[in-house]
Amino acid sequence: MQANSHPVTSNQSHLHRKLAAVVLRHLNTRHRAIVSEHNRQAYQELSRELATNPRPLVLDSFCGTGHSTAALAARHPGHLVVGIDQSAQRLDKHPGSDRANYLLLRANCEDIWTLLAEDGKLVDFHYLLYPNPWPKARHLQRRIHGHGSFPQLLQLGGKLELRSNWQVYVEEFGFAMHLAGHRGYVSKIAEGGPALTLFEQKYRQSGHHLWSYTGAIMP
Repeated sequence: MQANSHPVTSNQSHLHRKLAAVVLRHLNTRHRAIVSEHNRQAYQELSRELATNPRPLVLDSFCGTGHSTAALAARHPGHLVVGIDQSAQRLDKHPGSDRANYLLLRANCEDIWTLLAEDGKLVDFHYLLYPNPWPKARHLQRRIHGHGSFPQLLQLGGKLELRSNWQVYVEEFGFAMHLAGHRGYVSKIAEGGPALTLFEQKYRQSGHHLWSYTGAIMP
């Protein structure tokens, strides 16, 4: 991955003017999306793994090639770390072979969140590392905090970290979490240290400023 990434460009330079209205609407209505069969099958794989070897959960949503999933598995050796991405092409590029405490699922993250929430399952940690920022203002509802599945994410609980190279995205996410009653903080990621994802490595080498939201979803 060459370090030639351009910073995010957008017709939106501040929090979206409709952010509060969209988030509050989702928080006060039930998300009724139909879960597709292939996502149910992926969830069954996760359920079988937990039945065979019960462990607390760590989610690595939108994991791409799973580079971050392997790194997080080393960070959380007593957990089952589950990397989720809808792209088979990206997951096929995963180089790891030793998957003692992690699992990669080709699935839609929002559907897996929904199924976990339906089963009343909780996670200890949830990582959302460099999701597609959808920087055009008209695409607010494609962002994690603007999507109808945002309440399902909240139901999973745990300590949560979101990272992005677009400051507005992280600030919007933090504002949405505040509206939902969960405290956290937005900060600039310090330079140095190993990159958790290949995108993080590329953004650093391209001179981008990187931002994070960290917080805990209290039951």
